[in-house]
Amino acid sequence: MEYIDGEGELNGASTTANMSSPTEDGSRGKLQLPLSCDPPGPGNPVKQLVWIIFGSTGHMGRSLVRSCLAQGDLVVAVGRVFENTLASMQNWHANCHGLLCDVRARESVQEVLEGAIAHFGHVDIIVNCSGYGVIGACEDQDDHEVRNQFETNFMGTLHIIQLSLPYFREQGAGRYLIFSSTSGALGVPGLGPYCATKYAVEGLIEAMLYEIDSFNIKATLVEPGLVRRDEPDWEKNPLPTWGHFLIKPASEPYSQANSPALHAKRMVQWLGDKQPTSAVKCAELVWQLGHCSYPPLRLLLGSYAIESIRDRLRSIIEELEDWKHLHFPVAADAQLEDDKEDNSEETGRRDSYSQETKLE
Repeated sequence: MEYIDGEGELNGASTTANMSSPTEDGSRGKLQLPLSCDPPGPGNPVKQLVWIIFGSTGHMGRSLVRSCLAQGDLVVAVGRVFENTLASMQNWHANCHGLLCDVRARESVQEVLEGAIAHFGHVDIIVNCSGYGVIGACEDQDDHEVRNQFETNFMGTLHIIQLSLPYFREQGAGRYLIFSSTSGALGVPGLGPYCATKYAVEGLIEAMLYEIDSFNIKATLVEPGLVRRDEPDWEKNPLPTWGHFLIKPASEPYSQANSPALHAKRMVQWLGDKQPTSAVKCAELVWQLGHCSYPPLRLLLGSYAIESIRDRLRSIIEELEDWKHLHFPVAADAQLEDDKEDNSEETGRRDSYSQETKLE
């Protein structure tokens, strides 16, 4: 699903503070989800919802927390146990409750769910922005690094879902917004195991969607592409250039400057903080996603995500077309017609040869 482009396009210049708060007339510009989703508006009045946002200290997580609070929602902001302290998660906002979690541990996720319900009384939406990746060649990443990516990205998502689904079922409603990536739709050199974790998350959510729909529980995969940090106070609250990624030194076979295995690293170094897609505007659309009536399975954010995934799908279709003749047997009647044509051609050749022989 693409966004509606207008004055507030995702790939425009860096936004100002009023992008995460209503304008004087109560509107929020022209950037909105398609009407087919029934986004919040005159026909779908906004209700106050309770969000749990795992990964609230990352740049997308921060922007989403701010967007939700600016709209009057209640938020449980969840930081990472090995990066944040409980004290650092407090006093963000009167409507925000800060907690810590290691999504790799089921008991840690359970404590967050119980804490959120105890504090706000119920939960409407669960967002998972948490993630971890290693930038380096597939061959260079050791067992610990690969497992840690799967434990965080895939098992962390699974823990959140498995522990919260019984609550949502009993409540009769609930919504998951799971942050995937363009790396969940195409292989990126230098991000092999990370891509594998995102492919796994995509398969999990797509399969689960059919299982939970009858319980009035919805799920959407959010796929941002090349998102920059553009909060107004970003310079006062910086994040590492590499975000939640670890850089793995390249071994000799992959150490050449133009090695495909260094593609992901080169991209980050080249872009810096000039990524084309606004985190603030992405957060605005994800907030709408939480309040819309008919959420899509996937929400692509930014022109890079749309173009790269579209190109990937085109290449798959072209490859299928190139090789489909190996897998679709010719119908019996069509084969008979071909045999008749072949026999006619062979008979014609024999007659022609006979005539030529006589003339000679």
